[in-house]
Amino acid sequence: MSYIEKNLMAGESIMYRAKLHWIVFLWPIICFVAAVLSLTKYGNTEGGKILAGIFILLAIIMGIGSRIKYSTSEFGITNKRVIVKVGFIRRNSIEVLLSKVEGIQVNQGILGRILGYGSIVVSGTGGTKDPFHKISNPFEFRKKAQEQIAAVQESK
Repeated sequence: MSYIEKNLMAGESIMYRAKLHWIVFLWPIICFVAAVLSLTKYGNTEGGKILAGIFILLAIIMGIGSRIKYSTSEFGITNKRVIVKVGFIRRNSIEVLLSKVEGIQVNQGILGRILGYGSIVVSGTGGTKDPFHKISNPFEFRKKAQEQIAAVQESK
């Protein structure tokens, strides 16, 4: 059971979920490619094997970290709240009632525009502004949140 599902209030249902983008695995992939390239270029030498081993070790360590970050990050919109949780041991979460959301800002660089990821900043009343980075389809997340905010305002 996910963090969002465990923390649902009575009468609350999940309307939209988002995940981190695969770009979180970019550095482990780069290290793996560097290991393969060092083996093809210097594979017969002792230095080439050591260099490839270092790159493989880095790829594994960074890959495990990226996998944990990817699988423990949750972004959801319910019919009552915006819920975001990132992290496993060191956890950062925000749960803002839809009626208290002032805005959701989306930031995308050039690579983010091309590949479809970006950062969101959820602004709640009382000055809370929490950025969450490398979210897949951040504009869709914002759109779904705005739809739910409008539905809450119409029901009043």
